[in-house]
Amino acid sequence: MLTILGILFAVAPAVVWLTITRTRSVGLAIGGALLAGAGLLISVQQSWIDAPRPDAHLVFTALAPLLIACGAGLEGRHQDSPPQEWISRRNGAIGFLGTQFALTLAVGLLYALMISESSDAPSSKTLPSLPPGITMVEEGTSCGSGGCYRVATVTSEDGLSHPQIIRQLGLQHESCRSSGWLLDWRDVCVGARDAGENVTIYATWGY
Repeated sequence: MLTILGILFAVAPAVVWLTITRTRSVGLAIGGALLAGAGLLISVQQSWIDAPRPDAHLVFTALAPLLIACGAGLEGRHQDSPPQEWISRRNGAIGFLGTQFALTLAVGLLYALMISESSDAPSSKTLPSLPPGITMVEEGTSCGSGGCYRVATVTSEDGLSHPQIIRQLGLQHESCRSSGWLLDWRDVCVGARDAGENVTIYATWGY
């Protein structure tokens, strides 16, 4: 159900544009751009593209109305005064797109508020991919005074020592990267440590 709703959300601006476009050339150009944007957004929704979903939705709903407004403006320069029926459809389109953007902004701000107060751990995909010969034994989450983090135990099938495993992972030093663009200002930090009997890799939030 969420997948279907996500697809409908992404293609809605293109459908709206089809109801108000008046020329073939501009209509196809703007429609194609909107569908391309919808494809990118769906790819983010389905995790085919690694990007923060809340930020992607907010950017999409902000840029789609601007693109439609540019298309309507281009058509207006080469067409006669539009009929009253078209004006009604245009007003409906403005109302729909404005509502979509307002709802997305409200949900995005709620998301930003939730992550600032919650103690969630980073997702599994924030952990680094494992090179050949190194396998994951166990994965889970843990919480302490510094917040919650995701941790995984790894082992070597080739008999590597713990320092060699850490070097193979490229995690001799903790590294951090931005988690989002707009709504999520946290960094996600990834590292590894020799835990005595095994090697653990972890992902935690940084501020």
